[in-house]
Amino acid sequence: MSVFSVDNQKNLMLFSGRAHPELAEQVAKELDIHVTPQTAQDFANGEIFVRFEESVRGCDAFVIQSHPFPLNNWLMEQLIMIDALKRGSAKRITAVLPFYPYARQDKKHRGREPISARLVADLLKTAGADRIITVDLHTDQIQGFFDGPVDHMRASPQLAGHVRQNYSLDKITVVSPDSGRVRVAEKWADMLGGTPLAFIHKTRDPLVPNQVKSNRVVGDVEGRTCILIDDMIDTGGTIAGAVRLLRDCGAGDVVIATTHGVLSDPAAERLANCGAKEVIVTNTLPIPEEKQFPQLTVLSIAPLLAQTIREVFENGSVTSLFDGSA
Repeated sequence: MSVFSVDNQKNLMLFSGRAHPELAEQVAKELDIHVTPQTAQDFANGEIFVRFEESVRGCDAFVIQSHPFPLNNWLMEQLIMIDALKRGSAKRITAVLPFYPYARQDKKHRGREPISARLVADLLKTAGADRIITVDLHTDQIQGFFDGPVDHMRASPQLAGHVRQNYSLDKITVVSPDSGRVRVAEKWADMLGGTPLAFIHKTRDPLVPNQVKSNRVVGDVEGRTCILIDDMIDTGGTIAGAVRLLRDCGAGDVVIATTHGVLSDPAAERLANCGAKEVIVTNTLPIPEEKQFPQLTVLSIAPLLAQTIREVFENGSVTSLFDGSA
């Protein structure tokens, strides 16, 4: 039975870009609605065309789009969809971005650099988005880039729940991959019943992207099951190096837990061979078969997105979904 009345069903409409239709279908199933049919095609020169097959006048529209490679295409498609909804007289438009694009470009490291995460927020607003729903931003400050409500959801309760069900809590140490994520690690430790903490002290060359030199482990990891947390895994070099460092320091099993599995090449190969017992990710991004490997566990983020959409639609409390974890 639907969670919405008949009148409300006419008003809430879910729209999906082409980047990750499986996730949109999962969200629709959780909400007991359907993804609004649309025509979407690419012209020969790369231009994107979108037209919705049903009237959107007066609806509360939720536009879900994931942003894997090629990220720029999918971002442009979402902007075009939002513009079409605005011109079709949708009452309110919420952009649902499970993985926020350009989130790593949230500040200037040197002169003459862009703040691309702010540019994305401006583009969404200009296109016609009234609100944003996203999951585990690279930095919390990105919430302030958008001129409107931002529902910043957390996947950590779901990831931690999987750890609780599959590992002995009295042997766990939560490990932050750097000193900047110690606060997140503290929240993880609380969710796991007050487990010990450790972090990896590392240096990064600001001139060379995707390359980090790990130095040493701060904290007791010997003989412990280490839960190595991060918000995303891109090429996998940093996290694979961290696993090897932990094993060299006497750690027992090492489990990687992350929200966004970007998994750019050669991440799958690195993660499969780095010595991690399990790599837990969510499906905020599609993970095609060629990027999957035996240690990979993919949890669905659809229930969290659906609950958030439901609370926003019914003017409820999104904060209640955090259960004190945020």
